This record gives sequence, C-alpha cells and structure tokens, in this order.
Amino acid sequence: MAASGRGLCRAVAASPFPAWRRAHTEAGGGLKPEYDAVVIGAGHNGLVAAAYLQRLGVNTAVFERRHVIGGAAVTEEIVPGFKFSRASYLLSLLRPQIYTDLELKVFPRYEEFMHRLALAIDPLLDATPVDMAAFQRGSLLQRIKSLSTLKPLLKAGRILGAQLPQYYEVLTAPITKVLDQWFESEPLKATLATDAVIGAMTSPRTPGSGYVLLHHVMGGLEGMQGAWGYVQGGMGALSDAIASSATTHGASIFTEKTVAKVQVNSEGCVQGVVLEDGTEVRSKVVLSNTSPQITFLKLTPQEWLPEEFLEKISQLDTRSPVTKINVAVDRLPSFLAAPNAPRGHPLPHHQCSIHLNCEDTLLLHQAFEDAMDGLPSHRPMIELCIPSALDPTLAPSGCHVVSLFTQYTPYTLAGGKAWDEQERDAYADRVFDCIEVYAPGFKDSVVGRDILTPPDLERIFGLPGGNIFHCAMSLDQLYFARPVPLHSGYRCPLQGLYLCGSGAHPGGGVMGAAGRNAAHAAFRDLKSK
Repeated sequence: MAASGRGLCRAVAASPFPAWRRAHTEAGGGLKPEYDAVVIGAGHNGLVAAAYLQRLGVNTAVFERRHVIGGAAVTEEIVPGFKFSRASYLLSLLRPQIYTDLELKVFPRYEEFMHRLALAIDPLLDATPVDMAAFQRGSLLQRIKSLSTLKPLLKAGRILGAQLPQYYEVLTAPITKVLDQWFESEPLKATLATDAVIGAMTSPRTPGSGYVLLHHVMGGLEGMQGAWGYVQGGMGALSDAIASSATTHGASIFTEKTVAKVQVNSEGCVQGVVLEDGTEVRSKVVLSNTSPQITFLKLTPQEWLPEEFLEKISQLDTRSPVTKINVAVDRLPSFLAAPNAPRGHPLPHHQCSIHLNCEDTLLLHQAFEDAMDGLPSHRPMIELCIPSALDPTLAPSGCHVVSLFTQYTPYTLAGGKAWDEQERDAYADRVFDCIEVYAPGFKDSVVGRDILTPPDLERIFGLPGGNIFHCAMSLDQLYFARPVPLHSGYRCPLQGLYLCGSGAHPGGGVMGAAGRNAAHAAFRDLKSK
C-alpha cells in the first residue's frame, strides 16, 4: 500500500447550495428564443466558458441534457445518505507528494526537475495554441498576428534552457526509463508511474507516457504547490460555484434540455441550436462542451464540414482503461500496514490517496497487457480515496464514501462479451478482493456501490469510449494537434462554432482552461463582426 499526499488536511470550501438556481430564478430565467451565445453542455468547462462570456457582456445560455450540472464534476446521492463525487473526484492537476517518509536525498531534486518543466509548460495552458493554419494559408496580416502565439513557446524554451534534452526525454520516453534514472525503490517508482497512466490506455513502458504524468503535476491549490484536494460537498459543489458566478451576472442555465443539432444558415454560419423537443434557439455563436466526436459527428450538419476534417475526428484515439467504483461503507478501512485508531477516527493516510497493486511497475504493465487482450486486469491498479475522512457531510455519522479509480478495463471485452451486470459485478468483486488483502474486513463494511465501466462513463457523462480526457492525451493529440492539426484554436471549419471541452487544448482534468480560452476566442470574433 502506498499513500500519496493528494488529499489536503482539510476540504476545499465551495458553495454547499446551488445558488445558481436561485440567481437564475430571480432573474426570470425562462427560455428565450435568442441569445448572443449558446453553450452545449454544463460540464465545468462549459460553465467556465459561460461565466467568462457573460462577464464580458455576452448574453449566454447553457443547455445540459442531464438533471444535474457539472458533467463529470458532479455530486450525486447514489446510495441514500451517501454523496459521491461520481466521476471526477479530486481538485487540481498537480503531482502528489509521494512517500515523504522515505527521505530520499534524490527526491527533492526530482521534484525541482519536474517543477521546472511544469513552470515552462504552465503558460501554454492559458494560451491558444500556435495557429498553424494562419502560418500556412493566412494573409500577411494574419501571419504577423499569429506570431504572438509563439511567445509562450519561446518562454518555455528560455526556462528549460540547457536541460531541454532531458525534458524532451520526459515527454517522449517511457516513464519507466525516466524514473529508473532517478530512483531505485520499486514501490516509489510504481506509485509515481501511476500518474503517467491515469486515465490512459498506456503502460508505463509506452513511449510518451511521461506527458500524462506531467499533466498531473501542473497547477496549484490555494497557494500550495503540488497539492490535490477534495471539494467540500463533493465535486458538484465546485460546478455549482462556477454556475453561480455565471448566473449572478445574467447567464441562463437549463437542465434536462438536450441539444439535438447545431443550426447553420444558408451562408454557412452558425445561427443557433435545435433542442430535442424541437425548440429552436438562435445565437451568434455556439460553444460545445461535448466531445469532438459528438460535436462534429452528431450535432453538426455534416455537409458544412470538410470530409478530411470529419475523417480525422472519427479517427481520434478515445481508448479508456478506467472503471470508477463509488462505495458506501459503514466504517473506515483498516489497513494492515496502518491499522485504525481505537475509536475509528480518520488517520493521516485516510486523508490521502492510497495506491494498491502498485508495488512495482511490472504489475502496472501486466495489468495493461490484460486489457489489451480484452480482459479486465487480474490485479487492477487501484487508487482509493476517502473524501468523507475530511468532509463528514458526505455520509451518515460513522460511515464513509470511498472512491475507487481503477484500471485497466477495456471498453470492449474479449469474445464479444458486453459489460452487463454480471461482468460489472465480477470486476468489482475482483477489486474488492484485492482491497481485502490490504484491509481485511473491507468487504463486510460495504453497504452499497456504483460501478461505472467505460461504456457507462460514455453513456452517462458523454465521455467517448469512457475516456476522461474526451480523447487520449498522447503527443499526437496535444497542443496544436488537439483535437486535430490546423484546428487547435477552439474554432472549427464552421464559422461561429467553438470547442470548449476537454477535447480542446490543454486537455482533460478539472482545469477550466479550455472553457476560458474558448470563451475569449469567441468574444474576440464577436467583437470583430
């Protein structure tokens, strides 16, 4: 068992009550026939985009197909009395503080090395990617303007300096090769390597797996570098807080309103959306928080998009290894490596993320190979979090909610088997058996569970293939190639349509950067009209 410092010693406060609903109602928030901007999907990126646009004076409406807002950043009471961060479960995109008790002399040097790389990459998250289309096909004025997008890249190069070759290796080599150069301890290497494969159908031995680790080391939380934290009230409280910011300034948010298609006028410009019930809502721009596949292959009239563009979107890698299991228990797990206190009060390790079946990187690679053969891993990688150890409002007194982020599970099982209830239960039982080895009595403490396989994550949250990033965070699908080359600036071949979700730069995770960047791109275009 390895405990990493993802959980802070307290929960991060967010509004426990969805004030956005009150603000929306008080503003007379009925559906109007026309807005300046429409956002498809009330995931956190969509809400961020709406908040920014509305603050900039752009009258904005958000349409969400589910009964709750937040997308994957949502709190749901699946088991009566137990509130789960059902999909996303931690706030921040920072590398956890791992194994502080090992006191390895080399570890602070490794942290400084990774921090420098994160410092160089950080400005790229808030900037629109280099406009390669303008460089290739734009007018002289457009080419000159696009030069400004090179500034973050040049700044990154200055920060990395003479160490650029070593950092290049982090981005392109298997993470096992990188970690072998820094550490001797297999449990330490394996625990660090989990951040290189989280949410990715890759092995620690896969070239380029280092970028996923880097993606998890960037950012900060309440001024604390390298920290992760739980949101008080669950991840849905964060989404509610963002929504409240949007509605306070006049944005309209509608749940159970499914967008059926994007409307295009005869001149090939977006003119709004059509809801599933046939209602037409006009707007000057449309921002889609859904995946690139749903946005361009299902919602957008195909005749307005180039065939080559559609082909590239259809070929995006969306493979996912993740099955999320939310568990209600009537007591804290007691681990053999760190038994519970006499009265069962949470101990420091209960407030962190706990990694199981991660004693060495070979175990991770073998779990990956199982999935590549169409089989759920025999010894799945398990990240176990207990947010109620910090936030008692999530469960009845004495009880707890446990979040299990597990992999590897293929989207399609070998032999054409479907992920039916029997297969779901069999896999969850296997995960529980693994936990039982580390924490005897865990299975007897379970009072309810919610199993979300890759097809479930796709069906419920609109994650293609169950991929938590909308599409893989591989080097060929990043920065100016996200979602596809020549269309990485949130705009698409259809004028007035923007991508603002995790399928756009800088990718997945509860960041909000894609929503903010897309809102600014849309606002600039609206101003120029």
